[in-house]
Amino acid sequence: MKAWVYQDAKQVKKYGVVQASWYVGWLDPAGKRRCQSCGPGATGQKNADKLKRKIEAELLTGTYHLNSKKTWSEFRAEYEDKVLPGLAVRSREEIRAALGHFERISKPVRMAAIKTNTIDSFIAKRRQEPGKKKGDRVSPATVNKDLRHLRAALRKAKRWGYVVEVPAFDMEREPGKLPTYTTPEDFAKIYEACGHATRPAGMPYPAVEWWRALIVTAYMTGWRIGSLLALRRDDVDLDKATAITWHKDNKGKRDQKVTLHPVVVEHLKRLPSFEVFIFSWDGDKNDLYDEFTRIQQKAGVHLPCHGEHEHTPACHVYGFHDLRRAFATMNADQLTPDALQALMQHRSYSTTQRYINLARQMDEAVKVLHVPDVLKAKKA
Repeated sequence: MKAWVYQDAKQVKKYGVVQASWYVGWLDPAGKRRCQSCGPGATGQKNADKLKRKIEAELLTGTYHLNSKKTWSEFRAEYEDKVLPGLAVRSREEIRAALGHFERISKPVRMAAIKTNTIDSFIAKRRQEPGKKKGDRVSPATVNKDLRHLRAALRKAKRWGYVVEVPAFDMEREPGKLPTYTTPEDFAKIYEACGHATRPAGMPYPAVEWWRALIVTAYMTGWRIGSLLALRRDDVDLDKATAITWHKDNKGKRDQKVTLHPVVVEHLKRLPSFEVFIFSWDGDKNDLYDEFTRIQQKAGVHLPCHGEHEHTPACHVYGFHDLRRAFATMNADQLTPDALQALMQHRSYSTTQRYINLARQMDEAVKVLHVPDVLKAKKA
């Protein structure tokens, strides 16, 4: 990788050798010709020689980049303008939040100044911030989510030539927690308690039918709550017992036609309406979760919470995702892994594996474990 020092022939002819400026020329890694003026005279030549050596060293070691003066604010604006529009709404919100946390805590100015130490300092401060619940701190999973979005952004910055290397990211260690899922016994209680529901109101059917249809469909399809709320009447054929979820409405980013169980069809038939969506809701998501909490309280559901924070009613009830986990847990030994992955709309098989209740699958294995003879004799 060579650079060269030269004077422009036209300037030499016009001003003479002493007054003509000295330049450094080179080819950047993309093969484009670059040059930079260093001034006239002996000083200009000296500066040009110094710059030539610097550029050659950067080209040789791979540390050369074009946009060393690019600011974080400029990059973020460009990233949000070019990259985010192609992502799902939820993803865009999470990325903006993650970049906002980094900007608020680390206060980056130049992109070239973002190093591994910058990331480590961000992690140290982020993990000390308060969590959603009083007395709680931000969870390792939340920190890791921010880090994944930040790392993806910096990888794009490298491809754009704004940083030389992507800093190293040491992810937080997440505690291995037992996943909760709605047990069949508690599902039965919640199903009966749906009679206490008062919302959604103003529908041509009682709220109890709306809630029973929702939890039955969630429990027997494994769909996320977002996909259920986005389910359009035009995409459901109750005569053929099929429903379509579109890529824009599910996290797996796949259009999928699913066969519905007769029990699901029976419950959906109880929701006649001219509304566009099957599960039209008359409020925001907070209202939805509050009503689900109230129904479970009426059902007598009270789950233990081992979190070190000030507990709220939401700590002791199931979330909608627990219905999804129940689908995976109750069907893990009935379906093939590929079928389970398709039905749950997971992009990665490793994600499907996390939803399988390993303890349940290990029961049969435990029964056939080798038992030493001495223990057999004692048992006899």
